Amino acid sequence: MSSSVTGLSVGRSLLYLVVAGLAWGTAGAAASLLFRISDLGPLALSFWRCAGGLVLLAGALALRPRRPRTAAEPRRRRLVRVLGTGIGLTVFQSAYFAAVEATGLAVGTVVTLGAGPVLIAVGARLTMGERLGAGGLAAVTGALVGLAVLVLGGEPAEVRPAGLLLAVLSAAGYAAITLLTRWLGRDGTAGDSLSTSAWAFGIGAVGLLPMAAAEGLVPHTVETGHVLWLLVYVAAVPTALAYALYFAGAAVVRSATVSVIMLLEPVSAAVIAVTVLRERLTAATVVGTLLLLTAVAGLALAETRGAAAARRRAAVPA
Repeated sequence: MSSSVTGLSVGRSLLYLVVAGLAWGTAGAAASLLFRISDLGPLALSFWRCAGGLVLLAGALALRPRRPRTAAEPRRRRLVRVLGTGIGLTVFQSAYFAAVEATGLAVGTVVTLGAGPVLIAVGARLTMGERLGAGGLAAVTGALVGLAVLVLGGEPAEVRPAGLLLAVLSAAGYAAITLLTRWLGRDGTAGDSLSTSAWAFGIGAVGLLPMAAAEGLVPHTVETGHVLWLLVYVAAVPTALAYALYFAGAAVVRSATVSVIMLLEPVSAAVIAVTVLRERLTAATVVGTLLLLTAVAGLALAETRGAAAARRRAAVPA
C-alpha cells in the first residue's frame, strides 16, 4: 500500500524507520567516546552535528537528479514544517547529548526513547484521534515494560535526576517532530524529506551557534584524528542519512508505530555499549532488549497487516 502523498509503500517506510533507529543508536555511543577523549560539550556537539548534516544534505540536494514538478506545498505550512522540525530537532538532540553526558549512554538513551512513545501516543490521540487498538496498546505496553526493566535493573549510581530530566526533555522534542511530521503527512502536504532535513539542520545550527560558542566550539584533545573522524561520522550516518530516512518513513506510518520502531535506538546503543565501550551486559539489559525487540516486531507486523487489509477493502467494488 502506497501513500498518495509520498509514493512510499508501508513496507519500505518501515524499513527506512528501522535503519534510522539503528543509526540513531550509534550517535549516543559516538558522543560518549567524544566526551571521553575531548572537552567538547553537548551543545557544541549538537551544533557540529547540525552544521555537518546541513553541508552533506546540501550536497546531496545539489547532485540529485531533477524531479518532476509537483504541486507546491503552501508557504505557511512549509514554514510550520521547517520551523517546527528545526526547533524540535534541536531540543531533541541537544538534550539527549546532555543526558548521555550527565547519566550515561544506557540510561540517557533508554529514558529518552521510553518517554517518547507515551508522549506521542497521548499527543496523537489528542491532535489526530489515532487509536492504538488492542494490539498496538499491548506492543507499546511491552516496550515500556522493557524500558522499565532496563532502567530499574541498572545500578542506582547510574540514574541521576538531572540526566533523567534532560532525557524527558529530549523525548518531548522527539515527540513533537514525530507528531508534526505525521500530521502534515496525513493532511496531504508532506514535503521532500531531504529538503526538510536540510532546513531543520540549518535552523538548528543557527540557533545553537551562540550557546555552542559559549560552551566551546573547538575541542581540546590529544586525539585530534579520532575526534574529527567521530564528528564526521555523527554528521553523516546518524544525522544526514538517518533523519532523511526518518522523515520519509514517518510521513506514511502511524505515529504509534513510528514511536515503537524507534525503540531500536536503545537496543543498538546497548549492543555498542557492550562491544565497543566495554560496558557490562546485565540480566536486565538482556530481558529489556528482548521485550523491546518483541514489541517492535509485533507492532510492525500489525501495521503491515492493516495496510494489506485496507488494500483488499479498496479493491472490492462498492
